[in-house]
Amino acid sequence: MNKAIGIIGCGNMGRGILEGILKNGLMEAGKVFIYDKDSSKTAEMKERLGVNVSEDSTELMRDADVVVLAVKPNIYKPVLEQIKGSVRKDQIIVTIAAGINLAFVEGILGKDKRIVRTMPNTPALVGEGMTAVVPGKGSGEDDLQTVVEIFKGIGKVEVVPEYLIDAVIGISGSAPAYVYMFIEAMADGAVRGGMPRDKAYRFASQAVLGSAKMVLESGMHPGELKDMVCSPGGTTIEAVASLEENGFRGVVIDAVEACMEKSIKMSKRMDANT
Repeated sequence: MNKAIGIIGCGNMGRGILEGILKNGLMEAGKVFIYDKDSSKTAEMKERLGVNVSEDSTELMRDADVVVLAVKPNIYKPVLEQIKGSVRKDQIIVTIAAGINLAFVEGILGKDKRIVRTMPNTPALVGEGMTAVVPGKGSGEDDLQTVVEIFKGIGKVEVVPEYLIDAVIGISGSAPAYVYMFIEAMADGAVRGGMPRDKAYRFASQAVLGSAKMVLESGMHPGELKDMVCSPGGTTIEAVASLEENGFRGVVIDAVEACMEKSIKMSKRMDANT
C-alpha cells in the first residue's frame, strides 16, 4: 500500500490495527503516524515498532492519507471537531466506534468527505478479528478497497449495509465478552470436577477455537455439527439437554438483542446531540 496511515488513539484496538498493518507488511513503519493524548503509549510504540509519533491530531492529519479514529465513542465528537478543518479532499477517514453512525460523522466533517465506517472486534489483537465495513456517501470503490485491505491485516472482513451494523455489534463487536464468559464457565465446571484451572482454560479455549474453525471451514450447519457429537444416550446429549432446560439459546439470543438495542440507543443519542 502506497498510502500513509494515521491512527488517532492507541488503546487496544488502535494498537491491534497498527500491529496488524506492520505484521502483514501492508506498509513500512516510516509511513505510519500515531497520536494519543497519553504520550507514554505512543513513546512505547515508537520505540518498539519504529512508527512516527505526531505532536497532535492536526499534525497527524497533515501527514496521513488514511486516518483511523480509534477513540472511545464518548470522545468522538470533540475529536471530529478538532480535525474537521484539516480533512483533505483526498483523505480517507475511518471510524471504528459503536453508536457512531455515518450521518453523525458526515454532519461534522461534511457529506462530501471520504468516510468509511467499520466495526472490528478485539480478537484483532491476535490477527483473528472480524470487521464489518460500511462505505459513506463520499467514499468510492477505491477507498472501500483500501480500508478492506487494512482490516484484512487483522482478520476477516465483510462489507455490509449500515442498517446491519447494530446486528454486527451484537454478534461480533461485543461477542468476545460472551465467549470469554462461556470459556470461564466451562473451565469452572471442569475445576469443579477436579481439573487444575490452567488446564481447564486450555481445554475450554481450544474447544471453542476448534469448533468455530469447523463451522467456518466445513460449510456445515452448526446444528448438524452438534448432532455429530451427540451420540444416542451419551454424555454430550445429556449436557445439551441441561443447557436447553436452563434456557441457553434464549439467554444468548436475549443478550445479542440487548446489545443491539443499546447500540441503537447510542446512535440516536449521538444524532440528538449533533
